[in-house]
Amino acid sequence: MARRAGRVTGHEPRRSGLRLRAAAAAPALLLAPLPAYAQAYQCRVPEAAPPVPPVTRGEPERRAPLAGYTLALSWSPEFCRFRANAPEHVRQCSGRNGRFGFIVHGLWPEGEGGRRIQWCNARQPAPNDLRPNLCLTPSAPLLVHEWAKHGSCMAQRPATYFRIERILWNSLRWPDFDRLSRRQGLTAGAIRAAFAEANPYWEPEHVGLVLNPRGWLQEMRLCYGKDFMPADCDRRRYGPADEAPVKIWRGL
Repeated sequence: MARRAGRVTGHEPRRSGLRLRAAAAAPALLLAPLPAYAQAYQCRVPEAAPPVPPVTRGEPERRAPLAGYTLALSWSPEFCRFRANAPEHVRQCSGRNGRFGFIVHGLWPEGEGGRRIQWCNARQPAPNDLRPNLCLTPSAPLLVHEWAKHGSCMAQRPATYFRIERILWNSLRWPDFDRLSRRQGLTAGAIRAAFAEANPYWEPEHVGLVLNPRGWLQEMRLCYGKDFMPADCDRRRYGPADEAPVKIWRGL
């Protein structure tokens, strides 16, 4: 039987799509400080707020009945492996603003039957000061993009969307991925099991993975139900089979 986490917030469907109520009643379980779990990465918040870029919308609006959520987490060392000198990725990849392990790619509402929910009418632009989330997502353009594409289908205000991301992020414990990367015969199932062992309210079935074509860990996809409790991933989000070999790039 799967273990269950506490609830983060309620949800409120409307005719125009899902609107998530302000996360005002997050339980102590998710707000309590958690011990560092061998995740020795650091981040420095900039003194000045970075400029907020405009939204470029390249896809149509999509709506569907809500099935749950995905917290997509990118493995930064792999992302930065060939991007260390790219100007648009200086904050994340240069090392001058800290060293990152997993970062938040985004929080995505998932439609029933694998249908997408995205590009809803964003009534408000992203806030002028994105610094509270820059240690989760060290890219102002990505934060703005994720709010417009996904967050606008979940919350009426971007501050609510980003607050929910922080609550979910702060509820997680991290196994030592540097140590995992040195394990001989590492598999997708071993990574899922290590994450579940570090997080008492998670099971391996709740953890999806994305590998690049060369077999290196690219992303983790954490699956939630409509009530923000960990839930089994569907086949699309689960990714490679448990026995699939995995490599983890630690960086230079």
